[in-house]
Amino acid sequence: MAAIDHLEAEAFSALGERPIVWIDLADAGAPARARALSRDTTAIVGGIDRAGAVPVVEPDAFDLLLTTRPAAPAPWVTVRDPLAAAQAIAAAVARAPIAAAAAARVLRIGAGLPFGDALQLESFAYSTLLGGAAFRAWRAAQPDRAMPVAAGPPLAVARDGDVVTITLARPESRNGICAGMRDALHEALCAALDDPSSPCVVLRGEGACFSTGGVLAEFGTATDLAQADAVRMLRSCALRLHELGDRATAMLHGACIGSGIEIPAAAAHRFAAPGSFFQLPELGIGLMPGAGGTVSVARAIGRHRTGYMLLSGRRIPRDVAAGWGLVAA
Repeated sequence: MAAIDHLEAEAFSALGERPIVWIDLADAGAPARARALSRDTTAIVGGIDRAGAVPVVEPDAFDLLLTTRPAAPAPWVTVRDPLAAAQAIAAAVARAPIAAAAAARVLRIGAGLPFGDALQLESFAYSTLLGGAAFRAWRAAQPDRAMPVAAGPPLAVARDGDVVTITLARPESRNGICAGMRDALHEALCAALDDPSSPCVVLRGEGACFSTGGVLAEFGTATDLAQADAVRMLRSCALRLHELGDRATAMLHGACIGSGIEIPAAAAHRFAAPGSFFQLPELGIGLMPGAGGTVSVARAIGRHRTGYMLLSGRRIPRDVAAGWGLVAA
């Protein structure tokens, strides 16, 4: 396929008519078209394999790949109906094209960066989207929400020999991760990192689930987005878990949504109980993951499958997540 000129390329962008382009991989010209779109535009490029043939492709030319092949190998995502899945994703992208495009670009660029640098890239993009029209519209449509009233500390920390167990302890709010819980978790992880005895760390959640992610009442309350970016990086729980290396284990159960999977995905060892599921729903409110998910999740399952989670917002059950490498049973 011929190169796409600069003016034409704008049509294939978050500001144009085609922020996402789906390519039928049965077409003879599919590889060349994918290469041109990936090279010359900022469009999100998706591939569809309706026959379940799982053809050889250049993964770098795509942002996500859908197939009907059961238990398809990475980077493919198995879906029952690729066309229906593609249409649903295209509709989600159309509702928040700038956030979708930012997430896809962050995944692409971040894949080649060290863990901490990739987190900084995510944080910059997240802070930008907090000032975007899609997120403002979501905020304006929300009822006034009061912060949950907590009866006790957000965490329980216990040590048994060489193992420190950190438990999210707000089961009444499904362990929603507010700024206070994040700060407490960051402090506990720093204590383990700085402990000269180098203890192992086990991260758990109390109650019905590990965590349903960020507390919605806090979303958009930051008035200084530059300062919020600085705080997000200085108190990154995902980064601290990553720094613990082989000493960090996450024990997951129930709902693991948004930051409720972005943070524990940075642990070297991740185990999930039956009935667990995982979800990155941020695009639905005009945002992208901001607690490390474009790095932690992507390094566990690859950027293509992370892109699917991001753009579809679908729940990923434990058996699929285990097959992808996000968790072990």
